[in-house]
Amino acid sequence: MKLTKIDYYIIKRFLGAFLLALGLFTVIIIVFDVSEKIDEFIENNAPFYEVVFHYYVNWVPFLLNLFSPVFVFISVIFFTSKMTQNSEIVAILASGVSYKRLMIPYAITAIFLALVSFSLSAWIIPKADKTRVDFENTYIRERSHYSQSQIKTQISPGNILSIGNFNFSDSTGYKVSIENISNGELKSKLYANRMSWNEETEKWKLTKWWIRRFEDSSEVLTKGKFMDTIIPFNPEDFFRKNDDVQMFNLRELDQMISLEEMRGTGNTFFYSTEKYKRFLMPLAIVILTLIGVSVSTKKTRGGIGLNLGVGLLISFTFLIVFQFFLAYGSSGSMHPFLATSIPNIIFGIVAFVMYRLAQK
Repeated sequence: MKLTKIDYYIIKRFLGAFLLALGLFTVIIIVFDVSEKIDEFIENNAPFYEVVFHYYVNWVPFLLNLFSPVFVFISVIFFTSKMTQNSEIVAILASGVSYKRLMIPYAITAIFLALVSFSLSAWIIPKADKTRVDFENTYIRERSHYSQSQIKTQISPGNILSIGNFNFSDSTGYKVSIENISNGELKSKLYANRMSWNEETEKWKLTKWWIRRFEDSSEVLTKGKFMDTIIPFNPEDFFRKNDDVQMFNLRELDQMISLEEMRGTGNTFFYSTEKYKRFLMPLAIVILTLIGVSVSTKKTRGGIGLNLGVGLLISFTFLIVFQFFLAYGSSGSMHPFLATSIPNIIFGIVAFVMYRLAQK
């Protein structure tokens, strides 16, 4: 199939409207975010260069990509409604072009944007988001008072770490124990009054420790004042925010899912939902494009305003439904793949029905 001048015209209008929507939204979110965080930037002496290039340059693409299905939908509604009001759509259909053929340039552009969105969320944004998280940890998040108590987690198969209290300000934990269990039997148990993190060696230093080993119905006790040891646990693991999941690419997400399954923390569903969302969210771009064309190719007395109103209603309904099921998937109340698929299934059915009605 060879693309015609009309196809290129529609693709150009589509991309132009989409880029315009991205530009306008970028200005809006930066203005609102600066007004909200300007005091924190000044109070923490954040350099202007880092605010612009370490924070906003890395944060804005994530936010734009998150709402890309809505931007695509509104863009389709906007420029297609204008074409309809100017009788361009009528002229195209009257020239012998079928409604199905009219959808080709829309489909090509939507698939292209969906692939770009997937590439961004899978590899590009995670790399940029690491810089954004470092900036927030330095200048925005007040972590000096962060602490957790009664921590218990499996750090490796058969090794369970327990900490009475952990302070992030000095990366120090108190009342520490590590149990080694094999075949349902306790083989050894390490106790320490304190554990502290050494950033240079990336090891934990244990203070006033003792180990009880159980061998052949006997107990062997070993004591010491200090011991450097490698415990597969990083202080950042205690205080990672949910938003920080964006800094993991697909390979790192798989690693986190395996790690959380081993630890038994219950966060496996959260990371699995994020993984499936990155695959299925771009599909929403194609579905919403089909709905947008079906809505805006029919002339109405309300003109562009009515179509935009309908478009905004449908797009925000989609976001609400998507977030609703994401919450179920992240909490484990529903399988992550099912939770991220249901919104696309629902709106896919809506798109098919509206497309069939528009054809008539």
